[in-house]
Amino acid sequence: MSTGTTQAEAGTAAQLTESGDDVPKTPAQLKKEAKRQAKLDKFNAKKAKQAVTQQGKTEVKKKDKKVRTVITYDKPTKPGEKKDVSGVMPDSYSPSYVEAAWYPWWEQSGFFKPEYGGRDLSKPNPKGQFMMVIPPPNVTGSLHLGHALTSAVQDALARWHRMRGETVLWNPGCDHAGIATQVVVEKKLWREKKLTRHDLGREKFVDEVWKWKNEKGDTIYNQLRLMGSSYDWDRACFTMEPKLYRAVTEAFIRLMEDGTIYRSNRLINFSCTLKSAISDIEVGKRELPGRTLLSVPGYKEKIEFGVLVEFAYQIEGSDEEVVVATTRIETMLGDTAVAVHPEDDRYKHLKGKRVKHPFRDCTLPIIFDDFVDREFGTGAVKITPGHDHTDYEVGKRHNLEFLTLFNDTGLVTKVGGQFEGQKRFDARKAVTEALKERGLFKGIKENPMVVPICSRSKDIVEPMLKSQWFVDCGTMAEEAVKAVEQGDLKIIPDMHIKTWNNWLKNIRDWCISRQLWWGHRIPAYFVTVNDASIPAGEDTDMKYWVCGHTEETALDKAAARFKVSKDKISLKWDEDVLDTWFSSGLFPFSIFGWPDKTTDLAAFYPGTLLETGHDILFFWVARMVMMGTKLMGDLPFKEVYLHAMVRDAHGRKMSKSLGNVIDPVDVIRGITLEDLHKLLEKGNLDPKEVAKAKAGQKEDYPDGIPECGTDALRFALCAYTAQGRDINLDVLRVEGYRRFCNKMWNATKFALNVLGENFKPLEEFKLSGSEHAVDLWILSRLSGAVSKCEEGWPSYDFPGITTAIHSFWLYALCDVYLEYAKPFVQQGHERCDIIRQVLYTCLDTGLRLISPFMPFISEELHQRLPRRASGCPPSICVTAYPEKEDFTWYNPELEQTMDFVQVIVNKTRSMRSDYQLTKQRADVYLRCTDADTAATLKDYTQTVKTLSSSGEVKVLLNDAPPAGCAMQTASEKCEVHMLLRGVVDTSQEITKLEQQMERLAVQQSKLKEKMNVDGYETKVPENVRKMNSEKVSSTEEEIRKLEEAVKTFKLVAGDSA
Repeated sequence: MSTGTTQAEAGTAAQLTESGDDVPKTPAQLKKEAKRQAKLDKFNAKKAKQAVTQQGKTEVKKKDKKVRTVITYDKPTKPGEKKDVSGVMPDSYSPSYVEAAWYPWWEQSGFFKPEYGGRDLSKPNPKGQFMMVIPPPNVTGSLHLGHALTSAVQDALARWHRMRGETVLWNPGCDHAGIATQVVVEKKLWREKKLTRHDLGREKFVDEVWKWKNEKGDTIYNQLRLMGSSYDWDRACFTMEPKLYRAVTEAFIRLMEDGTIYRSNRLINFSCTLKSAISDIEVGKRELPGRTLLSVPGYKEKIEFGVLVEFAYQIEGSDEEVVVATTRIETMLGDTAVAVHPEDDRYKHLKGKRVKHPFRDCTLPIIFDDFVDREFGTGAVKITPGHDHTDYEVGKRHNLEFLTLFNDTGLVTKVGGQFEGQKRFDARKAVTEALKERGLFKGIKENPMVVPICSRSKDIVEPMLKSQWFVDCGTMAEEAVKAVEQGDLKIIPDMHIKTWNNWLKNIRDWCISRQLWWGHRIPAYFVTVNDASIPAGEDTDMKYWVCGHTEETALDKAAARFKVSKDKISLKWDEDVLDTWFSSGLFPFSIFGWPDKTTDLAAFYPGTLLETGHDILFFWVARMVMMGTKLMGDLPFKEVYLHAMVRDAHGRKMSKSLGNVIDPVDVIRGITLEDLHKLLEKGNLDPKEVAKAKAGQKEDYPDGIPECGTDALRFALCAYTAQGRDINLDVLRVEGYRRFCNKMWNATKFALNVLGENFKPLEEFKLSGSEHAVDLWILSRLSGAVSKCEEGWPSYDFPGITTAIHSFWLYALCDVYLEYAKPFVQQGHERCDIIRQVLYTCLDTGLRLISPFMPFISEELHQRLPRRASGCPPSICVTAYPEKEDFTWYNPELEQTMDFVQVIVNKTRSMRSDYQLTKQRADVYLRCTDADTAATLKDYTQTVKTLSSSGEVKVLLNDAPPAGCAMQTASEKCEVHMLLRGVVDTSQEITKLEQQMERLAVQQSKLKEKMNVDGYETKVPENVRKMNSEKVSSTEEEIRKLEEAVKTFKLVAGDSA
């Protein structure tokens, strides 16, 4: 029956002769066949029913899941032209519609320029000035949530200051990102042409990098525009452009010539993967509890760390040996001494003795130094001055030999003898085996340790002895500490001051050499003099180094220094480039044309604020402060505001392997789960990590990420920015702010209908004296919001500001005042004119309050409002921000009364919900126990009626309400009674409620049964157990409420049973 023929069909077929003629069937055969057919019909009917049921379920699911319609702006508008907002507003808020066309118009109109409005930058603005630079993102990068947070906070500040009438410059720029960019272009070259940079040569390779930069470099700028960031793009800078290159060269020359920059052969941090030096603060420290296998670039197998290896050195001329312990056994090939503590009795007899190196034909001295920890290992330690920072200092103290064991690629040099040419961690295994063969290996044990990892390449950092350029940071660091201590520089939050002081007070000189081709080539030249009377110079002898903007000026300096003609001088230009952070440290003044005394430099240095993440406090902030005070004689800014780091909703660090790295563009525009998975597949994760990351994405974003829009993302990021270290960003909360945008949209659309086409707002709003208490209340709430914003902005209290604005819009204007106004408008009440003026004032002010956080929707809605007078600013972003002195209607007593009224409204709504009154309007009786409360509430009966969808609302003083009421207590002086008798069919409602209780009880029973099975606590995931417990609790509460409702209905029906 593999063809799909049924048994009935087979039975029929069996009755056919070879010729195909029918053969008469016996009664028994016919009966049997009928039974088969009946079974088949029953089976097919069941299948058909299942199919219909399944289809119905699918349709229900499809129906339940609302598909959000994407509304787009389609009116012809050229880039830079003002958006056409005439005509009917779309029915609902759509980010795609709202955010279209505004940014090019803002930019074209020059709103973001400090000169806007014809300002003369050489003259002070009486309203003040605000200047801030972007933390320049890497040219290789694309927008991530860290950038989005920085952009949201900075732009909110820039827009607020601009709306206050200040001269505002927020200067954009991009960093050349030496290491990152070179790596990207090298990989591209190899992928596309199978060429290395050495195949091309330096000049052609740098040309390739510029070509790549010109093709890809605008990506992040376009993403910043998408975020609504109000930069002055005409002043955008790139750290490798000629203006900034000249400033970097000038800074190096000045610092070298005054001795701040010097050359030295010393131990530096080196990445064998990058083949370059890296700075101390580019070294991450990974703590290991014990034996751990780590992935290292260039090795197929993981490498063992977190162990302590003990081996023996033979004492020269003796059978005695000394056992030493090390976490890096391979470096013993470069040992030049063994050290013990001078007061360690175990080794005092070895003074003056030497040990034999097992793999080098030499002996090593035994030295005595009190740095040795007698309790660590055997109390004897090997000394490798060329590959360990502590040993380096010991080597200098004892005048030891400094050997370089590894070359720049991490291979063992000839110092390693028989191990020459091996990779350093392959040599680790080989040395261990060789020691075992010689009987010198003594054992291995677990050992907690810290492994230095290059933050750029993820390679294990190798300390290497090299001649490099260094910056003497001592005096500059002292000045930076003093600036904070004296209050000249303010760091916010101040919890970071301790870290600032600790780092600067313990700062080491900064290695600024990088063995790269992409970057600012160090403008230093080594001098060789073709004159027998002048000896050849050492690489670290500063006398033989000159610097200059050009080789010609350097040649002039060399000839003058050695008092010879220029033809006797040969110059060799240093191959290295400067650390990227060197140019970034000059950014606050190099962007304005320093060392030239330009108009911009005079106008905008020093700046006002530096806002960034606390993770680059030392990478960038401290270096800007040091460079600014050294080269400009003044701090680059007055305040540093450090925002928190963005983590996922579970508090985990953003990591590709966890699948929780979110592109802000995907939050703005939305993305399906399938497309999130595809992004993972395009990355460099191994298959196991991809599977793990996909599972994480499916758990967090089962339906993908909905389109939230820029405004919602910005508002959410700022609302999260409390003055702490981390932000746990839940994308669902961003979607919540998208719904908030929809509330604002609908509120404004309704309000515009209320205002009407011919409405003209007063040129200056003033109270008429005819306002109702609710009108005065909304104006009080508005005044309170303005006041909280005014207090919050200077102290960077973004959660306080956003909460005040959000609460005003949502809980005061939308939930109360608009609902209160509806019946008056619908009835054409005489109070409509007052309501319109109050409503307009709330809308206009509310949009201006929120504009720094939500620039797109505030512009879209504000453009649709009529203006108070002609000649108003063309855009909300250059319209005055509301100020406390203009909003003097704050009335705490009135707000307290209105809070009480809202309690009554909420109690009434709660009863309507409990007794399932969807359409019926029940009468409400407010039973008061004192005359003052009763008198107050009489002014608000219409308000309670409107906001709670009730019938008549009556105030009773001590009098009893009619029989058949449900009751809730609003306060000790007021009860809310809702008349149910005659409004609902009590018997019908009791039946419905009891049936509902039965269904819930069955659900509850089944759930508890599941939770009581053996192994539930150990086998069921914690999040599922938590969800089940919450469901049990919520179901119990629901049953309790239904029981109360049944009791009340029985009382209403007069049944006391």
